[in-house]
Amino acid sequence: MSSSNKKELLEPTPELSKALHQKVVEDQSATSLVSRLSGKDKTLQTESVNTYQQFWKDSENNNEESRTSLYKTLTNTYYNLATDFYEYGWGESFHFARKAIGETLRESIRRHEHILFSAARVKPGMKVLDVGCGVGGPARECIRFSGAHVTGLNNNDYQIQRANIYAKKNQQEHLSTFIKGDFMHMPFEENSFDAVYAIEATCHAPVLEGVYSQMYRVLKPGGYFAIYEWCLTDKFDENNELHKKVALEVEHGDGIAKLFSTQVALQAAKNAGFEIEIASDLAHETTVGNEIPWYADLDCGVINFNGIQGFARSQIGRVFTTNAVKLLEKVGIAPKGTVEIQDVLMTASDGLVAGAKLEIFTPMYLIVGRKPLN
Repeated sequence: MSSSNKKELLEPTPELSKALHQKVVEDQSATSLVSRLSGKDKTLQTESVNTYQQFWKDSENNNEESRTSLYKTLTNTYYNLATDFYEYGWGESFHFARKAIGETLRESIRRHEHILFSAARVKPGMKVLDVGCGVGGPARECIRFSGAHVTGLNNNDYQIQRANIYAKKNQQEHLSTFIKGDFMHMPFEENSFDAVYAIEATCHAPVLEGVYSQMYRVLKPGGYFAIYEWCLTDKFDENNELHKKVALEVEHGDGIAKLFSTQVALQAAKNAGFEIEIASDLAHETTVGNEIPWYADLDCGVINFNGIQGFARSQIGRVFTTNAVKLLEKVGIAPKGTVEIQDVLMTASDGLVAGAKLEIFTPMYLIVGRKPLN
């Protein structure tokens, strides 16, 4: 990669994040998508869009090697741009879940989280680490579920700020701590936590064994590690052009340098040192209470009147949101490039649904392991 191209990348430093999001963070009434977008620093937002798209468009940065080596820039820039859309369309927990008949999305997400917390043997009074905590939705649910203290680790300054705002709102400051840090180099001592979990977050790692080894290092002997991992399944064919196109759509749309297979993920957990107790693809297990596929809320038909988030995910809702964003950008309320990010998120949605229907992708490969006592 040439030095000139390196200079074109706008690094998502803490100072940049503060300048980009400062008005939104300071204005606690800025809860709608419109108010969030209008509160951004327009120049920095546009430059951030250009930086993110360099990893995918005609540029020396558009290759797997560059995306992997610059994973922090890639992922951090992505979440600076996508977080507000995520909260608007999905809520506070940025992950998927299979649903039972008659169950709401929020109920299924909460149940999905409880399954993981139980697998990690989380109990009252424990010190628990949430790796890649987002804006803290799962961490807050873990506190409600168990009474444990949860430390959320995240490399995105804006999401850390959002998590702290939510913790205060939910009166959980005494049971939660949100720390800025790279999960490939965790800022914690060995044997610091009683349990460690990650929910659809470690897919952003350039090497899975690296992040899993860090989770192993900070976990106390005898403690449990539990994750939901985004993976390509055994049905993915590297020689199939459609499969490769869909995988790239998921990577581009979700800020992922490279998707790994379930086999790679399981071997990485073993190599990190964990004694594996469960390795199962929950996305493709239709059981009683899990009848509805995880991608149903991305593929929810022409119209959905189940709240603003349900409407936003429907075909008409997507058209409405896209046109509204175009108008906001045209009149100068939303920064230039906002429509481009909306398109990226639609690419993500389409790729995820296609990957699910082709059975080549899973967002919930469950791995549960234990750190040996010795």
